[in-house]
Amino acid sequence: MSDHTPILQMKNITKIFPGVKALDEVTLEVRQGEIHAICGENGAGKSTLMKVLSGVHPYGSYTGQIIYQGKEMSFKDIKESEKAGIAIIHQELTMIPELSITENIFMGNEVRRRGLIDWDEARRLTVDLLKRVGLSLNPNTQIKNLGVGQQQLVEIAKALSKNVRLLILDEPTSALNEEDTENLLNQMRELKSKGITCIMISHKLNEIAAIADSVTVIRDGRTVETYDVEAGHVDEDRIIRAMVGRSLENRFPDHVPDTGDVIFEVSGWRVEDPLIPGRLICKDSNFFVRAGEIVGFAGLMGAGRTELMRSLFGRNFGIYQRGTIKHHGKDVKLKSVSAAIRQGIAYVPEDRKVLGLNLLDNVRMTTTSANLKAVLNHGLIDSSLEYRAAEKERKDLSVKAASVEVGVSTLSGGNQQKVVLGKWIFTEPDVLILDEPTRGIDVGAKYEIYRLIHALADQGKAVIMVSSELPELLGMSDRIYTICEGSITGVLDRKDADSEKLMRMMTTTSDAAAN
Repeated sequence: MSDHTPILQMKNITKIFPGVKALDEVTLEVRQGEIHAICGENGAGKSTLMKVLSGVHPYGSYTGQIIYQGKEMSFKDIKESEKAGIAIIHQELTMIPELSITENIFMGNEVRRRGLIDWDEARRLTVDLLKRVGLSLNPNTQIKNLGVGQQQLVEIAKALSKNVRLLILDEPTSALNEEDTENLLNQMRELKSKGITCIMISHKLNEIAAIADSVTVIRDGRTVETYDVEAGHVDEDRIIRAMVGRSLENRFPDHVPDTGDVIFEVSGWRVEDPLIPGRLICKDSNFFVRAGEIVGFAGLMGAGRTELMRSLFGRNFGIYQRGTIKHHGKDVKLKSVSAAIRQGIAYVPEDRKVLGLNLLDNVRMTTTSANLKAVLNHGLIDSSLEYRAAEKERKDLSVKAASVEVGVSTLSGGNQQKVVLGKWIFTEPDVLILDEPTRGIDVGAKYEIYRLIHALADQGKAVIMVSSELPELLGMSDRIYTICEGSITGVLDRKDADSEKLMRMMTTTSDAAAN
């Protein structure tokens, strides 16, 4: 149970980066034992505030006070905040892919016995921690062999391995499906029952409504309002108004599709797992997309949605066995990513850090990187053309960056996602595969992305949209395919689809699911 005693007070926190005031006298008060939600648009300053709290941005690099458990703190690094009982799980994963789950969880916090690392005990503790977050995995499994959602749950297990009193979760469910999300929310309730305080940054208002005891909204680096709520009775419209400074009457823009002929058709697509010989990750998949149509793909984590899309986009995942792709009615061999791009196919990946961005590049270079021929002049890159092209995409997508010369690594997660989307739109595709296109994007920016997707469809493009959020698929798709264990189990028109039907089709591989 939470009480009225504050475990944390942040007073008049101001943080300035070159050319940008990220935080402007922000205040935050969190009570002992509560779940406190922080909301705001991308670039509002939420993650920056938490980095100040945890010592990622050290004392002296900001102004203002941090009072934790009644004492003013001056954390010089994250180790000092962890020693005080504060643990942060960042939106972007921080583990080392080549190391095992155990090694990642206890890195820097090794289990020792007589001066040596006790790996047997560490593995035993890892199994227990994984069970707490709903995972049943071999502790020796390398992180690189886990899905993004599983990696996020391991991050949470790592935080729980420490003597945590205040747990900060920055978009913890952005890569999780509904089942794993509910498991995490239940874990947070369990932590609350044990007196552990949680701060959760989230764009998913339904999660905030389900679990938060209080809400703070930040807009443009300032605290807009803080108020108590009753779990399950959050006024989502109030949060949206505070976040974006205006009302959103509908979460999804109205749209009347104008579909044409089939542009993209896949038949008998079969792909083998690159790590496990003989295991199929795509089992004779068949589907099609018309011009002007938005086709959704639904499935639980591990169902094979991303694997299917990546294998189609230039066979850049898995071992191709058989199957055909028709583009405008003609068979095409997309044996490489460059071949797919030449055919007018684009793919916005789920994992922007690994597959979507070069974090050493700036916005300008990233935007044009998949279509350099459009900014060439006599065989050389024309910097003026490149700048104008990148600036247009930045404005069209409302990317919050001082200029296109800013490094993509300095942007918030949601703005990075917009840059990735802009990169692929710049290739002028007629088939656009969007894998979790609104992952880590706030409700206001989601609306902008939805309008953009509608605009792309209205231009006659075929849009494939993979999402873990069923309300998003139901609100955006004209038709929805479901996948379970690598098989497409059925398809529903928008007018016939609901969450219950989709979930039933997502959890069965029987032929009956398609009927």
